[in-house]
Amino acid sequence: MRRNLKEVKLKNGFIFNGEKIYLQSMLNKPSKNIKENLKQAEVLEQLGCHIIRVSVPSVEDVKLIKALKKHVSSPIVADVHFNHEIAIEAVKNGADKIRINPGNITKKENLKKIVDVCKNYEVPIRIGVNSGSLEKEFLKKGEKVGHKALLKSALKNVSLFENEFNFSNIVVSIKSSNVLDVVLACREFRRLKNFPLHLGVTEAGLEKASLVKSSIAIGSLLLDGIGETIRVSITGEPEKEIEAAKLILNALNIEKKGVEIISCPTCGRTKINILKIAREVEEKLKCCEKNLKIAIMGCVVNGPGEAKECDIGIAGGNKVAVLFKKGEVVASFKEEEIVDVLLKEIEKF
Repeated sequence: MRRNLKEVKLKNGFIFNGEKIYLQSMLNKPSKNIKENLKQAEVLEQLGCHIIRVSVPSVEDVKLIKALKKHVSSPIVADVHFNHEIAIEAVKNGADKIRINPGNITKKENLKKIVDVCKNYEVPIRIGVNSGSLEKEFLKKGEKVGHKALLKSALKNVSLFENEFNFSNIVVSIKSSNVLDVVLACREFRRLKNFPLHLGVTEAGLEKASLVKSSIAIGSLLLDGIGETIRVSITGEPEKEIEAAKLILNALNIEKKGVEIISCPTCGRTKINILKIAREVEEKLKCCEKNLKIAIMGCVVNGPGEAKECDIGIAGGNKVAVLFKKGEVVASFKEEEIVDVLLKEIEKF
Protein backbone atom coordinates (compact mmCIF):
# COMPACT_ATOMS: atom_id res chain seq x y z
CA MET A 1 0.00 0.00 0.00
CA ARG A 2 1.06 3.64 -0.37
CA ARG A 3 3.38 4.70 2.44
CA ASN A 4 4.94 8.10 3.03
CA LEU A 5 5.16 8.66 -0.70
CA LYS A 6 7.74 11.20 -1.82
CA GLU A 7 5.82 14.09 -3.34
CA VAL A 8 6.82 15.05 -6.86
CA LYS A 9 5.35 18.17 -8.46
CA LEU A 10 4.96 19.33 -12.02
CA LYS A 11 4.73 23.05 -12.73
CA ASN A 12 1.14 22.78 -13.97
CA GLY A 13 -0.24 21.92 -10.53
CA PHE A 14 -0.01 18.16 -10.97
CA ILE A 15 1.29 16.41 -7.86
CA PHE A 16 2.29 12.76 -7.61
CA ASN A 17 1.33 12.07 -4.00
CA GLY A 18 -1.05 9.12 -4.16
CA GLU A 19 -4.20 11.24 -4.11
CA LYS A 20 -4.91 10.90 -7.84
CA ILE A 21 -3.96 8.55 -10.67
CA TYR A 22 -2.81 10.52 -13.73
CA LEU A 23 -3.38 9.20 -17.25
CA GLN A 24 -0.62 9.48 -19.82
CA SER A 25 -0.19 8.87 -23.52
CA MET A 26 2.48 9.58 -26.10
CA LEU A 27 2.23 11.41 -29.40
CA ASN A 28 3.17 9.24 -32.37
CA LYS A 29 3.51 11.69 -35.25
CA PRO A 30 7.00 12.52 -36.60
CA SER A 31 8.52 15.10 -34.25
CA LYS A 32 9.16 17.56 -37.06
CA ASN A 33 5.48 17.55 -38.04
CA ILE A 34 4.42 20.12 -35.48
CA LYS A 35 0.95 20.68 -36.93
CA GLU A 36 -0.08 17.02 -36.69
CA ASN A 37 1.36 16.68 -33.20
CA LEU A 38 -0.56 19.72 -31.98
CA LYS A 39 -3.77 18.28 -33.41
CA GLN A 40 -3.16 14.92 -31.74
CA ALA A 41 -2.28 16.53 -28.40
CA GLU A 42 -5.49 18.54 -28.48
CA VAL A 43 -7.57 15.40 -29.05
CA LEU A 44 -5.81 13.59 -26.20
CA GLU A 45 -6.43 16.46 -23.82
CA GLN A 46 -10.13 16.54 -24.75
CA LEU A 47 -10.37 12.80 -24.04
CA GLY A 48 -9.00 13.27 -20.52
CA CYS A 49 -5.27 12.70 -20.96
CA HIS A 50 -3.53 14.42 -18.04
CA ILE A 51 0.11 14.20 -19.16
CA ILE A 52 1.43 14.09 -22.73
CA ARG A 53 4.78 12.54 -23.63
CA VAL A 54 6.61 13.35 -26.84
CA SER A 55 9.68 11.82 -28.43
CA VAL A 56 12.57 14.26 -28.91
CA PRO A 57 15.12 12.48 -31.12
CA SER A 58 17.28 15.55 -31.83
CA VAL A 59 18.10 18.96 -30.38
CA GLU A 60 16.21 20.56 -33.26
CA ASP A 61 13.04 18.72 -32.21
CA VAL A 62 12.74 20.68 -28.94
CA LYS A 63 10.81 23.19 -31.09
CA LEU A 64 7.87 20.83 -30.74
CA ILE A 65 7.93 21.23 -26.96
CA LYS A 66 7.65 25.01 -27.22
CA ALA A 67 4.76 24.67 -29.66
CA LEU A 68 2.93 22.16 -27.46
CA LYS A 69 3.31 24.38 -24.39
CA LYS A 70 1.50 27.16 -26.23
CA HIS A 71 -1.23 24.91 -27.58
CA VAL A 72 -2.30 22.65 -24.68
CA SER A 73 -2.39 23.00 -20.91
CA SER A 74 -1.32 19.41 -20.13
CA PRO A 75 2.21 18.91 -18.78
CA ILE A 76 4.65 17.88 -21.51
CA VAL A 77 7.18 15.10 -20.90
CA ALA A 78 10.22 15.00 -23.18
CA ASP A 79 11.26 11.43 -24.00
CA VAL A 80 15.03 11.51 -24.50
CA HIS A 81 17.47 8.76 -25.44
CA PHE A 82 21.23 8.50 -26.07
CA ASN A 83 22.06 12.23 -26.10
CA HIS A 84 22.08 14.14 -22.80
CA GLU A 85 22.27 17.48 -24.65
CA ILE A 86 18.73 16.92 -25.97
CA ALA A 87 17.43 16.56 -22.40
CA ILE A 88 19.13 19.78 -21.36
CA GLU A 89 17.67 21.73 -24.30
CA ALA A 90 14.23 20.20 -23.70
CA VAL A 91 14.23 21.54 -20.13
CA LYS A 92 15.35 24.97 -21.27
CA ASN A 93 12.53 25.00 -23.83
CA GLY A 94 9.75 24.28 -21.38
CA ALA A 95 9.51 20.52 -20.81
CA ASP A 96 7.66 19.82 -17.56
CA LYS A 97 9.38 16.48 -17.02
CA ILE A 98 12.23 14.54 -18.62
CA ARG A 99 12.10 10.81 -19.25
CA ILE A 100 15.52 9.23 -19.60
CA ASN A 101 16.54 5.62 -20.12
CA PRO A 102 19.47 4.47 -17.96
CA GLY A 103 20.21 1.81 -20.57
CA ASN A 104 21.36 4.35 -23.18
CA ILE A 105 22.56 7.42 -21.27
CA THR A 106 25.16 5.73 -19.11
CA LYS A 107 27.99 8.17 -18.39
CA LYS A 108 27.72 9.68 -14.91
CA GLU A 109 29.04 13.05 -15.99
CA ASN A 110 26.31 13.35 -18.64
CA LEU A 111 23.57 12.27 -16.24
CA LYS A 112 24.89 14.82 -13.76
CA LYS A 113 24.54 17.57 -16.38
CA ILE A 114 20.88 16.62 -16.90
CA VAL A 115 20.28 16.60 -13.15
CA ASP A 116 21.91 20.01 -12.68
CA VAL A 117 19.68 21.70 -15.25
CA CYS A 118 16.59 19.94 -13.87
CA LYS A 119 17.46 21.21 -10.38
CA ASN A 120 17.81 24.72 -11.71
CA TYR A 121 14.46 24.63 -13.54
CA GLU A 122 12.69 22.50 -10.86
CA VAL A 123 11.85 19.81 -13.40
CA PRO A 124 11.40 16.18 -12.30
CA ILE A 125 13.03 13.24 -14.04
CA ARG A 126 11.46 9.88 -14.81
CA ILE A 127 13.96 7.05 -14.64
CA GLY A 128 12.51 4.63 -17.20
CA VAL A 129 13.87 1.11 -16.81
CA ASN A 130 12.86 -1.03 -19.77
CA SER A 131 13.46 -4.73 -20.47
CA GLY A 132 14.32 -3.96 -24.09
CA SER A 133 17.19 -1.63 -23.27
CA LEU A 134 18.59 -2.78 -19.93
CA GLU A 135 22.19 -2.00 -19.00
CA LYS A 136 24.63 -4.74 -20.01
CA GLU A 137 25.72 -5.33 -16.42
CA PHE A 138 22.27 -6.72 -15.62
CA LEU A 139 22.02 -8.97 -18.67
CA LYS A 140 23.06 -12.60 -18.26
CA LYS A 141 24.10 -14.38 -21.43
CA GLY A 142 21.46 -16.78 -22.70
CA GLU A 143 18.87 -15.69 -20.15
CA LYS A 144 15.76 -13.59 -20.57
CA VAL A 145 15.47 -10.32 -18.69
CA GLY A 146 13.53 -11.01 -15.50
CA HIS A 147 11.99 -8.90 -12.75
CA LYS A 148 15.10 -9.16 -10.55
CA ALA A 149 17.32 -7.60 -13.22
CA LEU A 150 14.80 -4.81 -13.81
CA LEU A 151 14.60 -4.12 -10.09
CA LYS A 152 18.40 -4.02 -9.72
CA SER A 153 18.64 -1.43 -12.50
CA ALA A 154 15.94 0.74 -10.95
CA LEU A 155 17.51 0.61 -7.48
CA LYS A 156 21.00 1.34 -8.81
CA ASN A 157 19.86 4.40 -10.73
CA VAL A 158 17.66 5.76 -7.95
CA SER A 159 20.61 5.43 -5.57
CA LEU A 160 22.86 7.27 -8.02
CA PHE A 161 20.44 10.18 -8.38
CA GLU A 162 19.49 10.34 -4.71
CA ASN A 163 22.84 9.76 -3.01
CA GLU A 164 25.49 10.94 -5.47
CA PHE A 165 23.59 13.70 -7.29
CA ASN A 166 21.49 14.75 -4.27
CA PHE A 167 18.38 14.72 -6.47
CA SER A 168 15.10 13.16 -5.33
CA ASN A 169 12.65 14.84 -7.70
CA ILE A 170 12.17 11.44 -9.33
CA VAL A 171 9.43 9.30 -10.83
CA VAL A 172 10.32 5.68 -11.67
CA SER A 173 8.97 3.26 -14.25
CA ILE A 174 9.88 -0.42 -14.49
CA LYS A 175 8.47 -1.89 -17.68
CA SER A 176 8.56 -5.16 -19.57
CA SER A 177 6.41 -6.90 -22.14
CA ASN A 178 6.06 -9.67 -19.54
CA VAL A 179 3.12 -8.96 -17.23
CA LEU A 180 4.45 -10.94 -14.28
CA ASP A 181 7.86 -9.23 -14.42
CA VAL A 182 6.19 -5.81 -14.31
CA VAL A 183 4.05 -6.73 -11.31
CA LEU A 184 6.80 -8.41 -9.30
CA ALA A 185 9.40 -5.70 -9.97
CA CYS A 186 7.04 -2.84 -9.10
CA ARG A 187 5.80 -4.54 -5.94
CA GLU A 188 9.33 -5.12 -4.70
CA PHE A 189 10.43 -1.59 -5.65
CA ARG A 190 7.55 -0.05 -3.69
CA ARG A 191 8.45 -2.22 -0.68
CA LEU A 192 11.98 -0.79 -0.76
CA LYS A 193 11.49 2.76 -2.07
CA ASN A 194 8.76 5.38 -1.85
CA PHE A 195 9.25 7.27 -5.12
CA PRO A 196 6.14 7.67 -7.32
CA LEU A 197 5.74 4.92 -9.91
CA HIS A 198 4.62 5.23 -13.51
CA LEU A 199 2.91 1.96 -14.48
CA GLY A 200 2.66 0.23 -17.82
CA VAL A 201 3.42 -2.84 -19.91
CA THR A 202 5.85 -1.93 -22.67
CA GLU A 203 5.46 -3.26 -26.21
CA ALA A 204 2.08 -4.65 -25.13
CA GLY A 205 0.93 -5.18 -28.73
CA LEU A 206 -2.25 -4.47 -30.65
CA GLU A 207 -5.38 -3.28 -28.93
CA LYS A 208 -6.83 -6.61 -27.73
CA ALA A 209 -3.54 -8.01 -26.42
CA SER A 210 -2.62 -4.71 -24.81
CA LEU A 211 -5.97 -4.40 -23.05
CA VAL A 212 -5.54 -7.83 -21.48
CA LYS A 213 -1.88 -7.38 -20.47
CA SER A 214 -2.29 -3.80 -19.25
CA SER A 215 -5.47 -4.49 -17.31
CA ILE A 216 -3.83 -7.39 -15.46
CA ALA A 217 -0.55 -5.62 -14.66
CA ILE A 218 -1.80 -2.08 -14.01
CA GLY A 219 -4.98 -3.28 -12.32
CA SER A 220 -3.12 -5.64 -9.98
CA LEU A 221 -0.70 -2.94 -8.90
CA LEU A 222 -3.36 -0.26 -8.44
CA LEU A 223 -5.35 -2.66 -6.25
CA ASP A 224 -2.18 -3.03 -4.16
CA GLY A 225 -2.08 0.75 -3.77
CA ILE A 226 0.91 1.00 -6.10
CA GLY A 227 1.17 3.51 -8.95
CA GLU A 228 0.57 7.21 -9.36
CA THR A 229 0.41 7.53 -13.13
CA ILE A 230 -0.35 5.01 -15.88
CA ARG A 231 0.01 4.47 -19.60
CA VAL A 232 -1.72 1.72 -21.56
CA SER A 233 0.66 1.15 -24.48
CA ILE A 234 -1.19 0.19 -27.66
CA THR A 235 0.19 -0.20 -31.18
CA GLY A 236 -1.93 2.38 -32.97
CA GLU A 237 -3.51 5.72 -32.21
CA PRO A 238 -2.88 7.11 -28.70
CA GLU A 239 -6.53 8.05 -28.26
CA LYS A 240 -7.20 4.34 -27.67
CA GLU A 241 -4.71 4.38 -24.81
CA ILE A 242 -6.65 7.02 -22.89
CA GLU A 243 -9.97 5.30 -23.50
CA ALA A 244 -8.49 2.04 -22.16
CA ALA A 245 -6.89 3.73 -19.15
CA LYS A 246 -10.19 5.34 -18.19
CA LEU A 247 -11.90 1.96 -18.40
CA ILE A 248 -9.32 0.47 -16.02
CA LEU A 249 -9.85 3.21 -13.43
CA ASN A 250 -13.62 2.91 -13.78
CA ALA A 251 -13.52 -0.87 -13.36
CA LEU A 252 -11.47 -0.49 -10.16
CA ASN A 253 -13.78 2.26 -8.83
CA ILE A 254 -10.73 4.50 -8.51
CA GLU A 255 -12.13 7.31 -10.61
CA LYS A 256 -15.72 7.16 -11.73
CA LYS A 257 -15.68 9.70 -14.48
CA GLY A 258 -17.57 9.18 -17.68
CA VAL A 259 -20.26 6.77 -18.73
CA GLU A 260 -19.88 3.09 -17.89
CA ILE A 261 -21.77 0.77 -20.23
CA ILE A 262 -22.61 -2.77 -19.23
CA SER A 263 -24.05 -5.01 -21.93
CA CYS A 264 -24.86 -8.69 -22.16
CA PRO A 265 -22.84 -11.13 -24.30
CA THR A 266 -26.09 -12.07 -26.12
CA CYS A 267 -27.53 -15.53 -26.71
CA GLY A 268 -30.34 -17.20 -28.67
CA ARG A 269 -32.95 -15.32 -26.63
CA THR A 270 -31.79 -11.93 -27.89
CA LYS A 271 -34.34 -10.31 -30.20
CA ILE A 272 -32.67 -6.90 -30.71
CA ASN A 273 -29.24 -6.01 -32.12
CA ILE A 274 -27.39 -5.45 -28.85
CA LEU A 275 -23.95 -5.19 -30.51
CA LYS A 276 -25.04 -2.42 -32.88
CA ILE A 277 -26.86 -0.50 -30.13
CA ALA A 278 -24.00 -0.77 -27.62
CA ARG A 279 -21.36 0.28 -30.16
CA GLU A 280 -23.36 3.28 -31.30
CA VAL A 281 -24.06 4.45 -27.74
CA GLU A 282 -20.41 3.93 -26.72
CA GLU A 283 -19.10 5.94 -29.68
CA LYS A 284 -21.47 8.84 -29.08
CA LEU A 285 -20.66 9.01 -25.36
CA LYS A 286 -16.86 8.57 -25.42
CA CYS A 287 -16.28 12.23 -24.50
CA CYS A 288 -19.18 12.43 -22.03
CA GLU A 289 -17.91 13.01 -18.47
CA LYS A 290 -21.19 12.39 -16.66
CA ASN A 291 -20.77 9.74 -14.00
CA LEU A 292 -23.49 7.36 -15.19
CA LYS A 293 -23.93 3.61 -15.41
CA ILE A 294 -25.95 2.36 -18.37
CA ALA A 295 -27.24 -1.15 -19.01
CA ILE A 296 -27.88 -2.45 -22.53
CA MET A 297 -29.35 -5.91 -22.05
CA GLY A 298 -30.79 -8.32 -24.57
CA CYS A 299 -33.56 -10.28 -22.86
CA VAL A 300 -35.76 -10.71 -19.80
CA VAL A 301 -33.52 -13.17 -17.90
CA ASN A 302 -30.89 -10.78 -16.46
CA GLY A 303 -31.94 -7.65 -18.32
CA PRO A 304 -34.47 -6.18 -15.87
CA GLY A 305 -32.27 -6.93 -12.85
CA GLU A 306 -29.15 -5.36 -14.36
CA ALA A 307 -31.09 -2.42 -15.74
CA LYS A 308 -32.54 -1.71 -12.30
CA GLU A 309 -29.02 -1.47 -10.84
CA CYS A 310 -28.03 1.25 -13.33
CA ASP A 311 -28.93 4.91 -13.72
CA ILE A 312 -30.51 4.13 -17.07
CA GLY A 313 -30.99 0.80 -18.78
CA ILE A 314 -32.85 -1.16 -21.37
CA ALA A 315 -33.97 -4.77 -21.39
CA GLY A 316 -34.77 -6.17 -24.82
CA GLY A 317 -37.87 -7.95 -25.98
CA ASN A 318 -39.15 -8.93 -29.43
CA LYS A 319 -37.90 -5.97 -31.51
CA VAL A 320 -38.66 -3.67 -28.56
CA ALA A 321 -36.95 -2.66 -25.30
CA VAL A 322 -38.18 -1.60 -21.89
CA LEU A 323 -36.52 1.55 -20.52
CA PHE A 324 -35.53 1.73 -16.84
CA LYS A 325 -34.56 4.86 -14.91
CA LYS A 326 -33.21 4.46 -11.37
CA GLY A 327 -34.81 1.03 -11.15
CA GLU A 328 -38.24 2.04 -12.36
CA VAL A 329 -39.85 1.06 -15.66
CA VAL A 330 -40.51 4.21 -17.68
CA ALA A 331 -41.74 3.02 -21.06
CA SER A 332 -41.07 0.67 -23.94
CA PHE A 333 -39.75 1.62 -27.38
CA LYS A 334 -39.21 0.09 -30.79
CA GLU A 335 -35.72 -1.18 -31.55
CA GLU A 336 -34.96 1.61 -34.02
CA GLU A 337 -35.76 4.23 -31.35
CA ILE A 338 -33.59 2.85 -28.56
CA VAL A 339 -30.34 4.75 -29.22
CA ASP A 340 -32.04 8.14 -29.56
CA VAL A 341 -34.13 7.51 -26.44
CA LEU A 342 -31.08 6.53 -24.37
CA LEU A 343 -29.07 9.56 -25.52
CA LYS A 344 -31.93 11.93 -24.72
CA GLU A 345 -32.34 10.45 -21.25
CA ILE A 346 -28.60 10.71 -20.59
CA GLU A 347 -28.69 14.36 -21.66
CA LYS A 348 -31.33 15.04 -19.00
CA PHE A 349 -29.12 13.74 -16.15
